[in-house]
Amino acid sequence: MDFDFSPKVKDMQAKLLAFMDQHIYPNEATYLREVAENRAKGNAWIPTKVIEELKPKARAAGLWNLFLPRSPRAPEGLSNLEYAPLCEIMGRVTWAPEVFNCGAPDTGNMETIERYGSEANKDEWLEPLLKGEIRSAFLMTEPAVASSDATNIECSIRREGDEYVINGRKWWSSGAGDPRCAIYIVMGKTDPEAPRHSQQSMILVPSNAKGVKVLRPLTVFGYDDAPHGHMEVVLDNVRVPAGNLLKGEGQGFAIAQGRLGPGRIHHCMRSIGAAERALDMMCQRLNQRVAFGKPISTQGVWRERIAESRCMIEQARLLTLKAAYMMDTAGNKVAQAEIAMIKIVAPNMSTRIIDWAIQAHGAGGVSDDFILANSYAHQRTLRLADGPDEVHRNALAKLELAKHAVGAKEVEMPITRGS
Repeated sequence: MDFDFSPKVKDMQAKLLAFMDQHIYPNEATYLREVAENRAKGNAWIPTKVIEELKPKARAAGLWNLFLPRSPRAPEGLSNLEYAPLCEIMGRVTWAPEVFNCGAPDTGNMETIERYGSEANKDEWLEPLLKGEIRSAFLMTEPAVASSDATNIECSIRREGDEYVINGRKWWSSGAGDPRCAIYIVMGKTDPEAPRHSQQSMILVPSNAKGVKVLRPLTVFGYDDAPHGHMEVVLDNVRVPAGNLLKGEGQGFAIAQGRLGPGRIHHCMRSIGAAERALDMMCQRLNQRVAFGKPISTQGVWRERIAESRCMIEQARLLTLKAAYMMDTAGNKVAQAEIAMIKIVAPNMSTRIIDWAIQAHGAGGVSDDFILANSYAHQRTLRLADGPDEVHRNALAKLELAKHAVGAKEVEMPITRGS
């Protein structure tokens, strides 16, 4: 078994690490200050200048659209296995992926349009997304139902002649707060009477369509994540052309299975990066601070936590790479158990290590003087986003039990985004 990355990936790792050192880490305070200044002026929902100024530099460095495999429209796209160590590096700073046009939910949305959209859909929406000219949102979760079971979704998508009429209320629509967000992928029901997993469809809805109303931003532990945002959105008799439907009526569940596989593993890759950053900060802080006459790093409890953190990160990384390899070689459906496992493991690992890093920083750890509180909020959310831990564990257990049952049915993995 060869655990080494290819020369191509190693070269890109070196370029990306250098870019992070030169452009990302030095601008962390600048980014936060810019958002705070916009908020103080009365509008936090303005794209930051610092990210927009860094995007051309990332593109010039060949660090652009790395996430999308096998697409003629994005020849720079890497396989999941090649992308994993690069996505991990981007995950060390919450806003860094956008600089490389590799941020969620755009990555999942671009892959969805590439795989399931018409050529006209791709020309209209995928091309400007790949160029970084617009952004997007994914509207699936609803406030009125337990969206951990996606078959509960109530948003209606009804055919009327050459149009579809959409009615529903969505929330946790990440990215919908950004004024550059031009397109939504909306999941709803085209046929409530069809078999359980054939009722749902996905459709492209322009954010400026008549009847679309963004009600409010939702906060995560007090963070509104401006200018990106997680919004509550109402769709009131929204009409879009029939050609905006992706793949066909009743295909929403199948599309979601394809979309959320890459989306889940990208989150996990970034979680490993967040954990690495937290461990770095923890070790630096413990070496610098003295309590009771000696560096805190000499205390046994902290050496236990440091060692445990390293073990947890390496275990999660290996599982992520295995899942990515299987997605590349056997497909998302065959890799469903590995995707579920890493989606359980990575956010739990990262939140635990970040929590220890917060503890190592004392009261400063829970403040905005350090990135740890914000990082914890992001990582804790991932135990709900793209499916809560409990649903993934249940599905994983079914897969295990199916190995020992006679005539067992194939297990469908969850397509949830929270509840």
